[in-house]
Formats: sequence, structure tokens, C-alpha cells
Amino acid sequence: MKIASKSKKINKAWLNDHVNDPYVKLAQKDGYRARAAYKLKEIDESLKLLKPGQVVVDLGAAPGAWSQYLRRKFAPAGAAVGALDGTIIALDLLNFEPIEGVTFVQGDFREAPVAQALAAVLGGRPVDVVVSDLAPNLSGIESSDSARVAHLVELAVEFAQAHLRPDGALVCKAFHGSGYSQLVKLFKDSFRVVKPIKPKASRDKSAETFLVGLGLKPR
Repeated sequence: MKIASKSKKINKAWLNDHVNDPYVKLAQKDGYRARAAYKLKEIDESLKLLKPGQVVVDLGAAPGAWSQYLRRKFAPAGAAVGALDGTIIALDLLNFEPIEGVTFVQGDFREAPVAQALAAVLGGRPVDVVVSDLAPNLSGIESSDSARVAHLVELAVEFAQAHLRPDGALVCKAFHGSGYSQLVKLFKDSFRVVKPIKPKASRDKSAETFLVGLGLKPR
């Protein structure tokens, strides 16, 4: 009973924080599916990564807030519908509600049918920017969680190396803690410029951060 009571208290505290979160309120006002849109927005505005006409792949796209931001970025006057100057491809194991102008490919991008579907959409074009908000289901066991996080970051880097143009960029979620320095090293080994960023929209108590790699190093 004590465990259940403690769990209820934690859930109630999280819910209270969530409801009163200014970015949650802003997302509701702006029509974004999640507050995560403002993380990508801040990274983009800081580094000027995204420009109309680009080809962008959104890894771990569900529920779609990053794809929504991309869609508005590539639309005249930031429109959520209508004209679109650019190509946005969203990939995820989970399905999500369609976004106008965004091509959704469901499945594991390491599997042949998904890779083929992606190749068909790209039509031989290189990717300008890969954004990855991939995150594992955390168990609370640090060693296990660190390994899961590292694996997803490694997959995102491998995807970027396979699809990015030489001067392209990768934005990837990571977490401070065990194994983080190895992930930074992986980025430094893979990209000419590496910038760690913790957006204001990431909660202060969260270990979440983002690694941005600019310009692929030749392999």
C-alpha cells in the first residue's frame, strides 16, 4: 500500500507540473501536439539549421510535434496547412495522426521494407537534416537505461551517415549520465562540429540534452 500511495503522489506531482508548465500551455495555444516542438524550435533558431526547400527526416516522430514545427518552418508565413517548400519524412514504430505535407513511414528503419519505402520517397536525394527525438522506455536502472539511450543515439548517427549530404546536420536527443561522454565522442568522431544544447523547454530536473552534429567526417 505504501508503494501505491507513493506512486500516486508522484503521478499527482507530475500532473500538476505538466498542467502548469508554460510550454504545455503554449503548445495548446499554438496547436502543437507536444511541448517538444519548442525544443526543436530553440535549437533551430540558435543554429539556423532549417531552411525552406530542404529534405528533412524526423526519426521517432510520434506524436508529431517536431514534424509540425518542420511543416510550419517550410510553409509561407508558418502555415500549418497549404503550400509547403521542402520535404519532410517522419519515421516511427508507432502510427500517428497525419500531418498535411508530411510523408509518414511506419516501422524500423533498419528493416528492408522500411528502408525501401524511405528510398522511394527520397528518390535518390540526400538528406539535409536528420532530427531524432528517439527515446527508450526507461526502467529506472541506470546501467540498463544508459545502454538503451546509447543504442538509439548510435542508430541515429548510423542513419545520418547513410543518408546525410556531406554538409548536413543531425539533431539527436541524449541524456546526461553514465555513457554520455562516450556519446559526445561518437559525435566528435562522426561530425566536424559538435554542439551540445539543453533547450529552455527541457525541464530543469530532466537529464535530457541534445547533441547537434554539423558536417559529416569522411569514413
